[in-house]
Amino acid sequence: MNCLSSMRFRRGLTSAAVSCNQFRLVSHPPDLIKWVRSEGGFVHPSLHLSPTSSFGFGLIASAAIPTGSLLIGLPSHIPLTLNDAPPLPVFSHLINLIPEELWAMKLGLKLLQERAKAGSFWWPYISNLPETYSVPIFFQGEDIKNLQYAPLIYQVNKRCRFLLEFNKQLKHAVTNLKPMDHPFASQDVDASSLGWAMSAVSSRAFRLHGKKLDGGNRENVPMMLPLIDMCNHSFYPNAKIVQDVNAEDPKMLVKVMAEKDIEQNDALELNYGYLSNDFFLLDYGFVIPGNPYDTVELKYDGALLDAASIAAGVSSPCFSSPAPWQREILSALNLDGEAPVLKVTLGGPDLVEGRLLAALRVLQTQDAETVRKHDLSTLESFSAEAPLGVPKEVSVLRTVIALCVIVLEHFPTKIMEDEALLKEGVSSCSELAIKFRIQKKSTIVNVMTQMSKRLKLLLSKQSATAS
Repeated sequence: MNCLSSMRFRRGLTSAAVSCNQFRLVSHPPDLIKWVRSEGGFVHPSLHLSPTSSFGFGLIASAAIPTGSLLIGLPSHIPLTLNDAPPLPVFSHLINLIPEELWAMKLGLKLLQERAKAGSFWWPYISNLPETYSVPIFFQGEDIKNLQYAPLIYQVNKRCRFLLEFNKQLKHAVTNLKPMDHPFASQDVDASSLGWAMSAVSSRAFRLHGKKLDGGNRENVPMMLPLIDMCNHSFYPNAKIVQDVNAEDPKMLVKVMAEKDIEQNDALELNYGYLSNDFFLLDYGFVIPGNPYDTVELKYDGALLDAASIAAGVSSPCFSSPAPWQREILSALNLDGEAPVLKVTLGGPDLVEGRLLAALRVLQTQDAETVRKHDLSTLESFSAEAPLGVPKEVSVLRTVIALCVIVLEHFPTKIMEDEALLKEGVSSCSELAIKFRIQKKSTIVNVMTQMSKRLKLLLSKQSATAS
């Protein structure tokens, strides 16, 4: 069984089958581009909607579009935000039950409300949304297990537990309500429909500037942007979102501009953020191969680092029993003391999180005076080459490599085995799970490769200096 009961949407809010392939909510939805234009929005004449992959529709250029062109413009009444919600007491109560970290569920309730409403202004948009999402809360239990990565599995299960519990709270809140007071037009809402709404928002909403707050600043508002949310993701996008706010006109206009020349048949691309694959899969339902911002999370643990040092051939590791002056620095790094943050990462642009790198350098050194000559920023940076001396840096690099080997050994399968499974053919959800874990392992392998290169370079410099 998957963690949420499965579903297939029509106009109602519940039903019964799930797939990682996406079809639109209704088989023949209204023309979204025509609707945006009819509401005073702008859509470049060379843009059209087309299936871009097995995961849904995207905006394609039917002809070349030059840099700086306006691609899409939305007047302020088209984006869907919580500010549009009617002042129903029960709706406000439900919103207040949702933790801020699950902000997508808050806007998701508004989306469900509009989906249930006959004649909703946003129905042309809602009917074009996917009827299912490929995020892990809808995976079968075995596919969740197949992620092989405890931090993401924890987040998936946490979301599932929330949805199941929140569904109970919602059902209790709407029991015996009069039709005019029911936030979902008296339609039944189950955990799956809540999951659909939360996934629709987390995978499509943008946080943009809203109305002015006291002091003149503008609040950050999650909003769903019809048509704009059909742009694909790229770390090197061909388009960007801009907001025009005219002081004489409180209406807000959201625009998408061409950031580079767009060739015929190119898909419109925005940068969703410099995120790890954890966020891309959990919130968007896809995995980016070779993601340069992907990281692997592990717990800072003295025993684990002692084991890595021993495996690396480093004598007398002291990660489990740091000296008082070392413990003082670990506290400054928030790796010791009251309420430490023990989550550290490998991978991403920095390869080794600065706090972990500083701890490795400090705990491989017994000379407090030498360490205290450097500030924390120096100790946390790889750009500061061997700040505590070459022999200590060699020990640090070897320890990182050994740590990577230990982390890899905790995965039940190897990359070659995963690739063989993909060649055999698996379900689309299983494929996502396998691709996700391949990328995590590849991230670790990349860290090992880069550390080995640094080590080789350092040893060659040391050899050249000695001769």
